[in-house]
Amino acid sequence: MTQQAGPTLSDPGVVVGEDGLARPAWAAVDPLLRDYYDCEWGMPVTDERGVYERVSLEGFQAGLSWATILRKRPAFRVAFDDFDPNVIATYTDADVERLMADAGIVRNRRKILATIANARATIRLRENEGLPGLVWSFQPESTPRPRTFAEIPTKSAESIALSKELRRRGFAFVGPTTMYALMEAIGIVDTHLLDSHRRGSSGIWPS
Repeated sequence: MTQQAGPTLSDPGVVVGEDGLARPAWAAVDPLLRDYYDCEWGMPVTDERGVYERVSLEGFQAGLSWATILRKRPAFRVAFDDFDPNVIATYTDADVERLMADAGIVRNRRKILATIANARATIRLRENEGLPGLVWSFQPESTPRPRTFAEIPTKSAESIALSKELRRRGFAFVGPTTMYALMEAIGIVDTHLLDSHRRGSSGIWPS
């Protein structure tokens, strides 16, 4: 990365901002991504609605940038009834067409249908361990300790197994890479760079 005015490169992994805090390059410039990184990414999410929303948004992100999804998240929440599985499970063809006409979200029919199917699968899981319980049961025994972005995995044995199990339970758009991103986002693994000011902030993994 070329050093620019404002954030300065302290090592090949993190960028030290004007506030003196070290972050990965992807979270160092855009205020929206910086706030998401500082306040949300990697923090534990263990409630059903929260995990279902993250599964849904990670599915919509496939093939796109996370910044695109994050900017559209408020519109997603309105369009999908705040990601309430009970409501989304009742969606009809009319709702699918409504969503396909909503310019505020990602208008991908397969992803929309997957979000509805995943709501119904989430409800079915309540008879057993529940969606959060199932997802968190794939927490590994150790977490990566990356010093540079290149050292961060894009999938793991656990994300592969989680993907397979969710598909078996009726979920869609839950591939191994997408599920690894979910595991990072909700604190199941800590892939904050070792020199980042957020390393260990989840309380799940010691810094």
